[in-house]
Amino acid sequence: MRNPRFIDASVTGGILHVCINRPEKRNALSPAVLAELGATFLEQSENPQLIATTLTGAGAKCFAAGGDLKEMEAVRSVEATMRMHHESIAALDAIRFFPVPVVALLNGDAIGGGAELALACDMRVFAAHSRFALVQANLGISPGWGGGADLVRLVGAARALRLLARAEFLDAGAALALGLADAVASPSTSFETCVSDFMEPLAQRKPQVMRALKALAGAGRKTPEWTVLRELEAANLRATWLHEDHWSASAQALARISGSRNPRANSPAVTRRPVFKGG
Repeated sequence: MRNPRFIDASVTGGILHVCINRPEKRNALSPAVLAELGATFLEQSENPQLIATTLTGAGAKCFAAGGDLKEMEAVRSVEATMRMHHESIAALDAIRFFPVPVVALLNGDAIGGGAELALACDMRVFAAHSRFALVQANLGISPGWGGGADLVRLVGAARALRLLARAEFLDAGAALALGLADAVASPSTSFETCVSDFMEPLAQRKPQVMRALKALAGAGRKTPEWTVLRELEAANLRATWLHEDHWSASAQALARISGSRNPRANSPAVTRRPVFKGG
């Protein structure tokens, strides 16, 4: 991709490293960021030498803060809503259906759409301080980028409903216990060391083997049941996004963002709900 503004990508030893480079916005997923992200993965999908991929965010605070509320505030019609849905889900599908495994490296919080992005990946490695939360219900909407279907597939319908309805914040240990994390850095071990240890066995595989394994694991995302869940997500997003309750909640969130001096408040993830801890 020529001169991307928000995405850094490089290949080392058969591993594609992708980074969302928007730390001043907590790596918020604006339409432009999503478009660049999808284009990066589509272009690299033709590389036959790839073994695996990592996806992370710049900085140490946030993997991705979710959708960019300010930019998405203009999405007010049925047509614009469905266009946003289709473009966003296409970007994440470029990750879901990438020919080799994609490992999300949660250097910080994965919130809302950022959590959906993490769920689109095949595996997830958490820094010790990372949190995970699908907070869409706080904004009066339901997931709309395929994350709801991914969550049900990973943790089951009952747990998925609890996480979505309560907008629960999970720390790294709780995410590991639920099967949302595949590895967690301990407070005494650096995130970089944890990532290196996790990726080492993958880096030893052959490209054709990793493609075969990804095809096997990825077949679960092409079942009729999963397709039905995705169709429900689209219909529910359209209904909730255009409801006046969403715009009221979004306006309140934007007011908090613009009126707060707390640097953590420039994300819809800010909440007083407790963080559920593992261990």
